[in-house]
Amino acid sequence: MPAPPPAARTGLVAAGLVVGMFLAALESTVVATAMRRVVHELGGERLYALPFAFYMLMSTVTAPLWGRASDLVGRRRLYLAGVALFLLGSALCGAASSMGFLVAARGVQGLGGGALFTLTFTIIGELYAMERRAKVQGFISAVWGLAGLLGPLVGGLIVDHASWRWVFYLNLPFGLVGATLVMLGYRDRPAHAGARLDLAGAALFTLGSALLVWGLELRDPRWIVPGAIVLAAAFVVETRHPRPLLPLRLLGRGLPLVALSTGFLAGAAYFGSVAYLPLFAQGVAGTGAAAAGIVLTPMIVGWTIAAIAGARLLPGLGVMRLAVWGHALLVAGFLGFALGALAPLPWLGAAGFVAGSGMGFAMLALLVGTQEVVPPAELGAVTAALLFARSLGGALGVAVMHALIGPVGSAGGRALALGLRRAFVFGLGLVIVALVLVVAMPTAERRR
Repeated sequence: MPAPPPAARTGLVAAGLVVGMFLAALESTVVATAMRRVVHELGGERLYALPFAFYMLMSTVTAPLWGRASDLVGRRRLYLAGVALFLLGSALCGAASSMGFLVAARGVQGLGGGALFTLTFTIIGELYAMERRAKVQGFISAVWGLAGLLGPLVGGLIVDHASWRWVFYLNLPFGLVGATLVMLGYRDRPAHAGARLDLAGAALFTLGSALLVWGLELRDPRWIVPGAIVLAAAFVVETRHPRPLLPLRLLGRGLPLVALSTGFLAGAAYFGSVAYLPLFAQGVAGTGAAAAGIVLTPMIVGWTIAAIAGARLLPGLGVMRLAVWGHALLVAGFLGFALGALAPLPWLGAAGFVAGSGMGFAMLALLVGTQEVVPPAELGAVTAALLFARSLGGALGVAVMHALIGPVGSAGGRALALGLRRAFVFGLGLVIVALVLVVAMPTAERRR
């Protein structure tokens, strides 16, 4: 890749991006702690899950739009627009007078959150050469993990000592600081004159993705099937456009294809298990809700530590060797899950730490490596595609694991343990396939 723009004051920009990423990641977890108080004040218990689901839906399906648009019109203005949407959504959430209003405001916030996630990784990929980029990307991943750990605590403290509305209002000053740092320090590369977004493909892709992800969330084929059909139509349209939303020509071979495929497979296994490990803690081990949440901590800690360590190991090991290590750890972790369906919680905690470490190594290596081999003009679209594939895999993994667990999910005991074992064996199969794909990379690619 070409050298970073000389006008970019990279330390200032990185600090601003870290603030934005921390807020977006924190928002995914901190709201959960406040929702009981929110429902008590606003009513609308039947809408309890929608503020989470709508935020995730909007941030997921708009990621490819933000990525490709940043390639065409510049990243700086779109990042700042994303921050503005995120902060507008935060202000509206804080001012919500009903659950319906809150759900709509969370959609606006999620639209901005999609920009923060996608463009943070894209801008870092543009500003830094590979060795330095790995360290910064690793630090960004660590920030994401730290937000996951702190979210419930921060939310609890705010709800206990102030109004739940401050869960959202506190985003405003910190978000403005982060946006100011990026605005002052980052200068775009020249935009591509005359380049236009594939509006037809983008509209079809966004609609199809929204239907599919929503259907997977609800586990309802009445949404899933139309979503899959619309997505198929989007790919047909995309193949005929010179600058498609997803650069299929680049994603269809070599390292980008392996990164896309393994991100989807590993995302399905990892995020599916994240959804159901608390169910094991409560329904099989018989622990309370607090312990059910704590059982996920080793996975988050493992990912965070591995992302930091992987950034230091990557220059010496190379992209593919670190990716192999990561996927091997994922296989070991899911083997531990599959064998430990009747084991005590410490066993699952240890397996979770190994699996989380595997994700930290593998996702960092493949993201950094892929950014190194794609042209700068395609960096936003490719980065967004990798993040989208991981998120879509997660939604699919949760749905399939729910089907494998079956009606015993509410029964508890041994029946639930056996249902969870089926789900974990499914996850094990996915990460084995991912490991095979990485190991089978051509020799020239493995030496990168």
